[in-house]
Amino acid sequence: MTVHSLNTKRATRSAESRVAAQDWRALISELNANGCAVMPGLLLPDECAEIAALYPHEEHFRSHVVMARHGFGKGEYRYFRYPLPDLIEGLRTAFYPRLASVANDWNEKMGAALRYPVDHAAFLKRCHDEGQTKPTPLLLQYGPGDFNCLHQDLYGALAFPLQVAILLSEPGEDFTGGEFVLTEQRPRMQSRAEVVPLKRGDAVIFAVHNRPVQGTKGYYRVNLRHGVSRLRSGRRHTVGIIFHDAK
Repeated sequence: MTVHSLNTKRATRSAESRVAAQDWRALISELNANGCAVMPGLLLPDECAEIAALYPHEEHFRSHVVMARHGFGKGEYRYFRYPLPDLIEGLRTAFYPRLASVANDWNEKMGAALRYPVDHAAFLKRCHDEGQTKPTPLLLQYGPGDFNCLHQDLYGALAFPLQVAILLSEPGEDFTGGEFVLTEQRPRMQSRAEVVPLKRGDAVIFAVHNRPVQGTKGYYRVNLRHGVSRLRSGRRHTVGIIFHDAK
């Protein structure tokens, strides 16, 4: 057995145990109420540093995006290539079944026919059958004055409705500003903004596109976007775990 395979198994077990240890009743309640939920301290400080340190090493990534060139904001990010780093792969696999149950519940409430399989490998096979074969987990880097415009990470016809972002830098020490922002547009109402306070190692689960909201006549669909406010100083790294692959 190789060291790599040992590390992979350890990372997978670590990811599974961390995800299983979360208070999922409370997290799901937050997701249903607000479209987002925070998991404090999901990653340790040294793990955050190790992931952030991957950014300059191109061999880990399939593409590099400079946001200003595309009107996405200012800053940059890189999409990981397969195979993903062990801990990120482990977290992606461990989160998916719990979030799939939320996604299926949301689709039922919104009257959408699509249902997601319990196993992430089965869902990825659906993506690949649709021609979506490129991995979507990414590492983002911001410097002073950088920001990320409000957006949705869809990448193709088949999209999973929840994703996870993990802050790898310490607010107030590594950077200032740069808050995670979620907006929600309800029919015939003004948009609602949610600023999510995060510390290094904290993860936020959030809705990618739509979610159901209880109204007086049943559930209705709201539209969400997310972004990052302007960085005032320093450098900020985030890892994003997206569960569908891209065209």
